[in-house]
Amino acid sequence: MSVALPVEVRAGVEAALSSRIRRVSPVGGGCISPVARVEMEGGGVAFVKWREPGGVRGLFRAEATSLAALAAAAALRVPAVLGVEDAGEGVGWLLLEWLEPGRPGTGSWERLGHGLARLHRTLGPRWGWPEDNFIGPLPQANGWLDDWPAFWRERRLEPQLRRAVEAGALSGSDRRRFDRLLDRLDEALAGAAADGPSLLHGDLWSGNVHFVAGGEPALIDPSSSYGHREVDLAMAELFGGFDAAFFRAYDEAWPVDAAYRAVRRPVYQLYYLLVHVNLFGAGYVARTQRALAEAGV
Repeated sequence: MSVALPVEVRAGVEAALSSRIRRVSPVGGGCISPVARVEMEGGGVAFVKWREPGGVRGLFRAEATSLAALAAAAALRVPAVLGVEDAGEGVGWLLLEWLEPGRPGTGSWERLGHGLARLHRTLGPRWGWPEDNFIGPLPQANGWLDDWPAFWRERRLEPQLRRAVEAGALSGSDRRRFDRLLDRLDEALAGAAADGPSLLHGDLWSGNVHFVAGGEPALIDPSSSYGHREVDLAMAELFGGFDAAFFRAYDEAWPVDAAYRAVRRPVYQLYYLLVHVNLFGAGYVARTQRALAEAGV
């Protein structure tokens, strides 16, 4: 089975790799953008995703920026960025190193846990990111702040909450519960800032962990910022798919305190639940309400 690349994407890939495409094959995934594996006449292989008409501009450039930051941290493998075109009204694309899929083996999950802790040891100057980016296809504000609870309130929870309420996905009662949480967020996140602003993957669900041939873990599809390290852990726990060995290994490398599971985890998970409410609708409202209860409101 082959895939038809848009003309602009084919031309861009061939220019970036200085070779002609021999074959284009479908790849699983690609819920936001179409994706494919490209084989070149010279024998090289790469991964490409592209923007369809009406797609979100700037998303590929933001992803490339996040991948570059994760690569520079040298904590876990990420696909190298081979080319990106994401300006103007034309068809955008992102060309990445092909990471041959494999299966987790003995020690793979431990390597992921230790590697994530190393990644989180890469600290930023403040809470935020040099530019706004995206969580899925939704905009994600990253303006720098010196106060972590203020960042989580103003850059994360409030924009997604506002979107969900305006769309009618959440009720007035839900909004009032969120308001109570926002009012006491300084208390709920007390002590978190002591860890410092860690480099985050930012969207660490199991689908964004890719085990390559030989069992080495790699991270894909990041939405990075400098934030509290437990944000990545909370997302990893939210929808499952991570082996318990991953969490044990992380905790060996950089333990989390009891307040994470008692208080901060549901507060961090609420951001991603709001994102899912905004993307997928009412099916995530009950889970959001349960997380509010876990957060004490």
